[in-house]
Amino acid sequence: QVQLVESGGGSVQAGGSLRLSCAASGYTYSGNCIGWFRQAPGKEREGVALIYTDGGKTYYRIDSVKGRFTISQDNAKNTVNLQMNTLKPEDTAMYYCAARIGCPDGIIFTPPNFAYWGQGTQVTVSS
Repeated sequence: QVQLVESGGGSVQAGGSLRLSCAASGYTYSGNCIGWFRQAPGKEREGVALIYTDGGKTYYRIDSVKGRFTISQDNAKNTVNLQMNTLKPEDTAMYYCAARIGCPDGIIFTPPNFAYWGQGTQVTVSS
């Protein structure tokens, strides 16, 4: 069965960096897409960054993370990473890795379109 395991969360001060990793197993990595979502307390889960596993095309849904967050992949390890720099308190959330089978161009990057989810990793940014 598909398993997604996130790691790398933690607590940092504003301006700091964290690198999240999502290791996928039981999943045909190629030809699909994997995304990072986040959910802050009292807010809806929202898409952050997406990568198409074939070709590595990326998409960032939230304007405030563009230029600060970078999604990348290690195909040999079936792993997707999210490098987060210049973190802000508003980045505080539970971060989830999610995957889907097939990834058409222009896919709507919302939770219902992703069938497989990790358990989440907490990111806390203090001011």
